[in-house]
Amino acid sequence: MAGEWREVPLSEVYEFRSGLSKPRSAFGSGYTFLTFKDVFYNTFTPEILGDLVTSTERERELCSVRRGDVFLTRTSETQDELGMSCVALRDYDSATFNGFCKRLRPKLSDSVLPEYAGYYFRSPLFRRAVTAMSSMSTRASLNEAMLERLTILLPDVRTQAAIATVLKALDDKIELNRGMNATLEAVARALFTSWFIDFDPVRAKAAGRTPSGIDAETAKLFPDALVESGLGLIPKGWRTGRLDDLLVLQRGFDLPSHSRAAGPYPVVAASGPTDGHSEARVRGPGVVTGRSGVLGRVFLVLEDFWPLNTALWVKEFRACGPYFAYFALQQIDFSSFNAGSAVPTLNRNHVHGLPWLLPDAKLAATFEESSAPVFTSRDALNAESTTLARLRDELLPRLLSGALDVGSLADPEGGS
Repeated sequence: MAGEWREVPLSEVYEFRSGLSKPRSAFGSGYTFLTFKDVFYNTFTPEILGDLVTSTERERELCSVRRGDVFLTRTSETQDELGMSCVALRDYDSATFNGFCKRLRPKLSDSVLPEYAGYYFRSPLFRRAVTAMSSMSTRASLNEAMLERLTILLPDVRTQAAIATVLKALDDKIELNRGMNATLEAVARALFTSWFIDFDPVRAKAAGRTPSGIDAETAKLFPDALVESGLGLIPKGWRTGRLDDLLVLQRGFDLPSHSRAAGPYPVVAASGPTDGHSEARVRGPGVVTGRSGVLGRVFLVLEDFWPLNTALWVKEFRACGPYFAYFALQQIDFSSFNAGSAVPTLNRNHVHGLPWLLPDAKLAATFEESSAPVFTSRDALNAESTTLARLRDELLPRLLSGALDVGSLADPEGGS
């Protein structure tokens, strides 16, 4: 192993401070502010802090955000959400941080590499330690006395850098894939909007122009005029009808947790794909949206899957394919059809009757052909990201406990 590992009390390495507490009226203007959510959901602080708070010069001095600072959530509804961490990789000019967080500022700037700290404080080692000592009353809380009893495992700085390099390379690739997926889907969505919402090719032909961005054969599928209808101006020759003329929604299937067997088929709930099951009930590609609990999110699933009873799935594609249906259903404000009370609930019969524009069949088929490669690439990137995340999660505890030697990465010459 490259160098010695030391288990050091946090109080030996860091100074502790609580954040800025302000009334609601102080937010929305002023100086940048690191929020509780920023800390809870990010291993490293976001590049841009989007929230603002009115603060004094003294408050900005005392509650500043600098490279190397570790932020921990100090209060939570549950023990397993307490002490979630976020580490700053740069200084933030005039920024302050939330009063429901603790800041750990390094006493010596070169003792802990911020990139290493980011992964250590999110590791199972540290998370277990926080959970083990957290106190529960009405809320879980993390005070300075508890922080003083917590420790950090520190190898030499070269080893810290090697560990951070390995883990961050995996995270960077996952983030790159996420960005590529967002771009791919945005391209397909822009095409759907142009063809079926804004009718750009129709408007171009009506004005005597050649539609841009499509080949001549596709351009022939669009009419050259818009006509009045009950839905407003629509392409000449297209029909109006109801949503259930386009597609039919069906309630998902019961599958209690105790009845699930690990397998390759995604189980899709109202909030999206969850774990895998050994059996599928629906052939992919398919489209799913929430029926109970979570309304408004729409999911496209390319492989065979099991839609849960909290979801609605497209049982029949009548005048479109799955890619068209995916974007079409995103046009609906499902929350406005909530038929429940405490638990949001959607009755499919209420949305089936919505007036809807039915596209030309050949054009709808052309959209499916154009969109298929986009979503195939998206799923391939998702699968790669899942593999990388699994590798990262397997490596993380071994690297951060010193069980896996990274000396060769820290020093290419093989020295220690």
